[in-house]
Amino acid sequence: MKKVIVLICIAAAIATLPSFQQKQFDLKASMKRGEEIYISYCLSCHMDQGQGIEGIYPPVAKSDYLMADKNRSIIQIIKGAKGEMTVNGKKYDMEMPGFDLSDEEVSDVLNYIRNSWGNKGAPVTPAEVKAVRK
Repeated sequence: MKKVIVLICIAAAIATLPSFQQKQFDLKASMKRGEEIYISYCLSCHMDQGQGIEGIYPPVAKSDYLMADKNRSIIQIIKGAKGEMTVNGKKYDMEMPGFDLSDEEVSDVLNYIRNSWGNKGAPVTPAEVKAVRK
């Protein structure tokens, strides 16, 4: 009987582990790392305050398009984007290259962008990036 109780306790502890790990995600640290990635890869087009260049490069600041679909944002960082898109009521049709970034780097840069310049978004975890990448 004791063995059964011990096994149940172990199973319960394992079952709660993923939610515990997700609660431990450090958004602030991720954003700090993400700022460096943004400066290296994104700033030249989307500018220092995420404002973009109207008619050429869409803004990521206060961006309805960016905030509408987290998975789409992950895909666009990894694979790039082409074709017309409407951001904050304005049309853009420039091609964005994809970037060879790790799951953590994609998570970090999106956390920085999705939580800067008037944006407020739920964290993007490396596990989410990995799942979308597949």
